[in-house]
Amino acid sequence: MTATKDRFFKSVIITAETKLAQTGANARDIFDAEAAIRAKKTERLRALRLAQPVAEIPKKTSRSKPSSEKDHKA
Repeated sequence: MTATKDRFFKSVIITAETKLAQTGANARDIFDAEAAIRAKKTERLRALRLAQPVAEIPKKTSRSKPSSEKDHKA
């Protein structure tokens, strides 16, 4: 067996459509992986938030502005 260029380097013609399809598939894989990580993080944070005790929200006292004679002209 002789070492020839054709034996080691196969001439494969890559078309623009093939390259575009590969790029699109890689991008979808990355997006799907990021979405899975984001969903996992959201579930973890939701579980932590629900595990916390419920704190009562203090009621704010309403401060009414004193009415002045200048504001209520008839």
